[in-house]
Amino acid sequence: MILESITLQRMKALSAAFPFTVPVIQRLDTLHFSTPVTFFVGENGSGKSTLLEAIASAVGAVTVGSDSVETDSTLHAVRQLGQALKLVWTTKRTRRGFFMRSEDFFGYARRMAQVRQQLEQDLQDVETEYQDRSDYARGLARMPHMRELTELQRLYGESLDAQSHGESYFKLFQSRFVPDGLYLLDEPEAPLSPIRQLALLRMLKQMTTQGGQFIIATHSPIILAYPDATIYSFDDGHITSVDYESLEHVTLTRAFLNDPQQYLQHLL
Repeated sequence: MILESITLQRMKALSAAFPFTVPVIQRLDTLHFSTPVTFFVGENGSGKSTLLEAIASAVGAVTVGSDSVETDSTLHAVRQLGQALKLVWTTKRTRRGFFMRSEDFFGYARRMAQVRQQLEQDLQDVETEYQDRSDYARGLARMPHMRELTELQRLYGESLDAQSHGESYFKLFQSRFVPDGLYLLDEPEAPLSPIRQLALLRMLKQMTTQGGQFIIATHSPIILAYPDATIYSFDDGHITSVDYESLEHVTLTRAFLNDPQQYLQHLL
């Protein structure tokens, strides 16, 4: 593990406003991370994303999106919670890895497209400015812009926005994962097909063998099936460790797939 535990320091949790009003936050004491992959699961509004965001703020995680955890206006309230968390590290604190909410991907893909467009415009400007100079001088002027374009091509292919949402989202994971990183992911399954979700599980396995640690908020029974992961349920206002087979997400999905008409007849 990289991050061993978090503890809510009550003397710093003085606010009577969100997110300190969320039941699981009110009852939070110490939460341990004893496996390379930890899942937060629960109904919408249960507090799993709130706590994940607060951890990202406390860690000072790099974000995949348009803002950092320090400046993102949507994280203003959870930053106060982050400041009230005490982090225990098994090794020294790391800045490797990233925090990402599924909705942040759109901003990231847009920013990468803007960077690519600017680099292409810079190359055109070089051609205009250096049209009467030697090929050598023009080549030197083009070099830094071409280097950045080549690196974007290496990381993301033609471009993130030239691929389907699921493909580009998965390409982002492939390009940004590095060994010994702490990754905080909020509903990463959102744009991924079932096959892509299985591919993400393979990637998680690969990265954990290289020292990576993942804390993931998810609803996906496929993602939650990752072997030997710790699963924390946020339902009923408490954070409790649960096993995969007892999860409502799993039992309900299995029952529906076994007999969909039993559920659909009450809806149609």
